[in-house]
Amino acid sequence: MSEFARRWFTEANGGLSITVMVVPGARRSAIADSAGDVLRLRIAAPPVDGAANDELRRFIAEHFGVRQRDVEIVRGAHSRSKVLHISGIATALAVVADSL
Repeated sequence: MSEFARRWFTEANGGLSITVMVVPGARRSAIADSAGDVLRLRIAAPPVDGAANDELRRFIAEHFGVRQRDVEIVRGAHSRSKVLHISGIATALAVVADSL
């Protein structure tokens, strides 16, 4: 596993905590960059009435193969910089290393 990957995620409370920077209003939801201190994501929803947060949770759940309710925004619900917690990932570090 590379050194840079360890900066934006940690195993915590039986799951995975990740730090993300969100760019809402993209054409499609995608990972923009996984290097550095944050996972940069483009989200295909406007930052209006929680639509971007809902799409963020859906995208992360799909990417990590968990239910949407297992993705929680711990910090930054009204900010582009967020901390998410993903529950239900037994081998969190292996999933992250293999998926990026």
